[in-house]
Amino acid sequence: MTFGKRCAAELLGTFWLVFMGCGSAVIAAKFPEVGIGLLGVSLAFGLSLLTMAYAIGTVSGAHLNPAVSLGLTVAGRFPGRELPGYVISQIVGAILASIVLFWIASGSTEFDLANGFAANGYGLHSPGGYNMLSSFLAEGLFTFMFLMIILGVTDERAPKGMAPLAIGLALTLIHLVGIPITNTSVNPARSTGPALVVGGWALSQLWLFWLAPAVGAAVAGWAYPKLFAAARVPEKEQEEILRKDLAA
Repeated sequence: MTFGKRCAAELLGTFWLVFMGCGSAVIAAKFPEVGIGLLGVSLAFGLSLLTMAYAIGTVSGAHLNPAVSLGLTVAGRFPGRELPGYVISQIVGAILASIVLFWIASGSTEFDLANGFAANGYGLHSPGGYNMLSSFLAEGLFTFMFLMIILGVTDERAPKGMAPLAIGLALTLIHLVGIPITNTSVNPARSTGPALVVGGWALSQLWLFWLAPAVGAAVAGWAYPKLFAAARVPEKEQEEILRKDLAA
């Protein structure tokens, strides 16, 4: 698969993740009488990632998140030379999704951009009023654990075919806890799209939703191989083990 096609898959996948995830928050979360609420928004993000992981995982790996691409690069699972292309594709996909979502949502007389448009924030713009330090720690920890899960379920020793399910459920769990704190990012591209539409405070706070996920992802990318990588058996020992197995 060419690099261009893999970047196109990342753009499409990130578009779907941001449009459906943020769309659930903007359009469906508080819809009169049948709103999906926090649980529904959490599931929307998780299911968006799960469906795209199965759809394009074999094409691009379905990172759909600059922090994931960074963590995989630090862990030695993804070539660093391809990181900028993936990140740009993810950001473009998120921006396009946010623009389309704005066009659709603004067709309702009930729509008000002042409600936040699912942008991530801290302090006065945190759903639960959490301060900058709490928000930074939460985003860093959530992203660290998200990458540890991704690295674990995509390990060559892990059961095959189950990774998208585990990763999608992990993102759902993260949103169940994280929405009251920051509206949940763990994904700089997801934060960038809505912030560009909202402007003002959302752009001024966007730095946290790049820095905290990047730190968490990089630490996980360094830690997982150190803690859990399979021991490398020298070639001579592998040959000796094979001869013994054959002799038995």
